[in-house]
Amino acid sequence: MGNWVVNHWFPAVVIAAWLGLNVFLFVYYFLLFDRDKKFYYTRVLLGSALAWARASAKCLNFNSMLILLPVCRNLLSFLRGTCSCCRRTMRKQLDHNLTFHKLVAYTIALFTAVHIIAHLCNFEWYNDSQQAADGSLSSILSDLHQDEESNKWLNPIHSNSTTPAYVTFTTIPGLTGVIITVALILMVTSSMEFIRRSYFEVFWYTHHLFIIYFAGLVIHGIAGLVRGQTAESLNKHNPEHCAQDPTHWGRKNKHSHCEEPEFGSIPAESWQWVLAPILLYVFERVLRFWRSQQRVVVTKAVVHPSKVLELQMHKKGFSMEVGQYIFINCPSVSCLEWHPFTLTSAPEEDFFSVHIRAAGDWTENLIDTFQQQKPKTPRIEVDGPFGTASEDVFQYEVAMLVGAGIGVTPFASVLKSIWYKFQHADQRLKTKKIYFYWLCRDTGAFAWFNDLLASLEREMEESGKAGFLNYRLFLTGWDNSIAGQAAFNFDKDTDVVTGLKQKTSFGRPMWSNEFSVVATAHPRSVVGVFLCGPQALAKSLQKCCLQYSSLDPRKVKFYFNKENF
Repeated sequence: MGNWVVNHWFPAVVIAAWLGLNVFLFVYYFLLFDRDKKFYYTRVLLGSALAWARASAKCLNFNSMLILLPVCRNLLSFLRGTCSCCRRTMRKQLDHNLTFHKLVAYTIALFTAVHIIAHLCNFEWYNDSQQAADGSLSSILSDLHQDEESNKWLNPIHSNSTTPAYVTFTTIPGLTGVIITVALILMVTSSMEFIRRSYFEVFWYTHHLFIIYFAGLVIHGIAGLVRGQTAESLNKHNPEHCAQDPTHWGRKNKHSHCEEPEFGSIPAESWQWVLAPILLYVFERVLRFWRSQQRVVVTKAVVHPSKVLELQMHKKGFSMEVGQYIFINCPSVSCLEWHPFTLTSAPEEDFFSVHIRAAGDWTENLIDTFQQQKPKTPRIEVDGPFGTASEDVFQYEVAMLVGAGIGVTPFASVLKSIWYKFQHADQRLKTKKIYFYWLCRDTGAFAWFNDLLASLEREMEESGKAGFLNYRLFLTGWDNSIAGQAAFNFDKDTDVVTGLKQKTSFGRPMWSNEFSVVATAHPRSVVGVFLCGPQALAKSLQKCCLQYSSLDPRKVKFYFNKENF
């Protein structure tokens, strides 16, 4: 029961802690700037917009500190694969790295909007105070120290002809704020699911505006336009007392003596928040660049049906685990673009391989390049491997593997590794049963790994473990002729579509039935459910995992795992 609770509630606890820290930072600094005596006169000019601007700025710094950590892939792989102190259920939370990255990004966008609106109000009220000539407290504060070189002024607008727009585009905070906002808008909008799937190159290039974002963030506050009363001035000038009679500031009288208040800038501190994660990310990129420059030899390149390119490669010192993925770059297609692909080879093999489906401009061009340059193969650069949820497949007694289309690739690695383990009679294999489901739209897709499945069938029969692997193939797109042919040849030993002993099913699985069968067959087992496929399918499987997991700690439990790049 404890593992089940950790597995399903730990992400919620992490999110709750993160939200709690955001709320704490916002409330703490809002009250600080709304009540602190140091900013008494700043509030006279700006009102509550000061607190809104500064509190949102603190939350921006906090989330900017976090935004890079979920995409430090080497750090995540280290925590997942080599850190022995991380339990399986704790390591599993690393699979939510991109979800957390998106949440932090949207939070940055939200607090940026709050920060911008507050400062637009601040500029207007600074301007109104400068324009006022009615002898009010805000007018007197705006005129203080304007003609001196002491830099002890409060209002950054020093002339009646200065406009808020002029301040926005001629000061460091204003100009960097505009640049940061434009970069953030481009990054957020290009990260939408539709653009990321259909125009990956747009997403890829605009996301590198994060460099401009962080550069602008670090220098955004160095000019110190928003100011507070200095500590030395507070000792000589109590604003709560002296604000009652600003006309007597600097003059001696028998009742009181208040010197003119002096003001100083708020020190820039964004760099203190983001320096460590930036250095960590720079180290990450340097490591990945060094690793990507190591020579890669393409030993085999085959174009399968449905325009899927299989690459078998060799690289000195390359070591992998099942289900991991790599980033691939082909300089003859694009020098800058790197795309993730799951490894389809097994750790026991002396090469590593990927299967690449044509799904965009870059993959189309890559496949065309390999077809046009035979027998000479284009140069390939590889970065990785990096860990995923599928690494933990052999940690479960029972595993359900679900692949949709090219999403079968991580499970090809798993199935190959199983074949090798059977070959060498590996006694360390903890897994007792695997259920494999492969959903494809067209019959040609099944040809990618037909040989692998046929070999597994033979090997398990010969080793007396025919019941170890239960695999189901589902054809989700077909015409009447295919269905009629399959029905006519149903009594044959092999399937008419794949040539395998297991018959192909037409349509989609009834997942409630599948989970019910597994739960009945393994009433006291821990079942790992692994998916590489669309989000809609993920929701269905996750719902079934919750529905069919028993509350009794002694009975069946389903743990959902999804591939994320």
